Amino acid sequence: MNADLSPESHATDPAAGPAPERDAAALEAELEQLRAQYLRAAADYQNLRRRSEEERQEWTRYSFAALVVNYLPVLDDLERALASVDAEIAGHRWVEGVRMVERKFRATLEASGVRPLPAEGQPFDPSVHEAVTFAPGPEGHVVAVLQPGYAIDGRVLRPARVVVGQGEPAVQGQHA
Repeated sequence: MNADLSPESHATDPAAGPAPERDAAALEAELEQLRAQYLRAAADYQNLRRRSEEERQEWTRYSFAALVVNYLPVLDDLERALASVDAEIAGHRWVEGVRMVERKFRATLEASGVRPLPAEGQPFDPSVHEAVTFAPGPEGHVVAVLQPGYAIDGRVLRPARVVVGQGEPAVQGQHA
């Protein structure tokens, strides 16, 4: 078991590998190939991180919007309850307490970016209004709001359900 490990023995041995010049060129080519692969992998990873962050933010927005849509009927019910209070009991403390709850609920939604959509007197816009019926009034304009609409970050959560004017003048004292 006497092996010669001197550099001269490897230089003359054909099984020892390619010549140093050819070996360096091959290593340089392999290095460039690996560099290119690394740069592509790094770019792919950056794109993946960016897409993942965007998807996470979109999911958060969608989840919040879904939650708000489920709470809007509660706000509608509070508004209807307060609108139906008789004048004789309107001054009671519990009625004022319900008014405060409704205002706080609305303020909380607004602080979260939920905004009511303008409707009454506005030109009818099918992207933010849902026409329920027609009534006398300025043609193509909203003459009454049956259910308010809301948006968040410019996206409609719920269109306003409205009555649209059909161009006939409103009769004095008539309300849609």
